[in-house]
Amino acid sequence: MTRLAVVGHIEWVDFLWLDGYPAEGQVAHAVEWNARAGGGGGVAAAVLADMGCSVDFFTSLGADANGRAACDQLTERGVSMHVAWREQTMTRRAITYFSARGERTIVTIGERLAPRGDDGLDWDRLANTDGVYFTAGDPGALAHARAARVVTATPRGREALIDDAGGPVLDALVFSEHDVDETEWAQRLTSRTRLMVATAGEAGGRWWGASEGSWQAAPLPGPPRDSYGCGDSFAAAFTAGLARGDSVAEAAALGAQWGARALTRPGAP
Repeated sequence: MTRLAVVGHIEWVDFLWLDGYPAEGQVAHAVEWNARAGGGGGVAAAVLADMGCSVDFFTSLGADANGRAACDQLTERGVSMHVAWREQTMTRRAITYFSARGERTIVTIGERLAPRGDDGLDWDRLANTDGVYFTAGDPGALAHARAARVVTATPRGREALIDDAGGPVLDALVFSEHDVDETEWAQRLTSRTRLMVATAGEAGGRWWGASEGSWQAAPLPGPPRDSYGCGDSFAAAFTAGLARGDSVAEAAALGAQWGARALTRPGAP
């Protein structure tokens, strides 16, 4: 069994489906709703567990009801949780609205909590891990992650990745070419990653660096529901592919399959 890990963040997310976004001053009624552990790290860990991988998740949560619920939910999914609990700090929340077309708008509430290298977590497990997906943490947490054979990241982990003192080289940086912020942050990291991997939704995507190529979007396994978590689902499966020894093209095709799957599922996995 491929051993994978996620080093990153969780958000406790209220998902609300609306017939249409309300205008200023209006009252809107959600036609469907649920609450789940989300955020880039939460999505990736759930996807890797669904793939049948052995998954360790190194994260940080507030010692509150939402943090406990997120930890319990992912544990039930088969994820081995390694949590740095932050006393007197709230777990970051988010409210995600979906339009009738399935596009999401996210409002975050509170500080994004991330693991630190000096947290007393079982970091030594990463030395025997095939691959790590990094979404958030400090430079010390990233250094622990680099003990794995393959390390990928999202540019949203920028606090650790954009380090003037330098740091470990990434095997791949996965980002959305349609996201202006992610693209800008990714451009600042070209010297620290072997592969730049840019997703482009229904247009597939491309990679460049140590090699170059592109992939096509995978067929949807059902009707589209919403776009939440598609990028992190792709990144999780792409990391799993590289970690088990797939070529970049094979890993990208695997990522595309799981990104397409996410598009047919409501909210977080």
